Amino acid sequence: MLTPFTQKALCVIQNIPEGKVMTYGRVAALAGKPNGARQVSRLLHSMSKKYDLPWHRVVNSKGKISLKPSHGYELQKALLESEDIKFSKPDTINFKCYLWNDSASMKRP
Repeated sequence: MLTPFTQKALCVIQNIPEGKVMTYGRVAALAGKPNGARQVSRLLHSMSKKYDLPWHRVVNSKGKISLKPSHGYELQKALLESEDIKFSKPDTINFKCYLWNDSASMKRP
């Protein structure tokens, strides 16, 4: 049985549209735990395959990929670039262009 926070976080992540990103902290806040960014990270790590989550669309608050090189960084960057998300130097996503804020349009499960 999933906790209410986990259910809400999964819903938020599933609704991030192609070509947009959201931060771990924003996902957590929308799911009801403003300080739950690390929980979102663990949830992505453990549930992305099972729930077919677009895990690559979640980035840190600096607009960067948190994964380390050779530990998923290259895959996440390639997936984001395949959705036409552009990186500036040094590998930062411009939130003015790519941050998803339209959570009011989320589809509920």
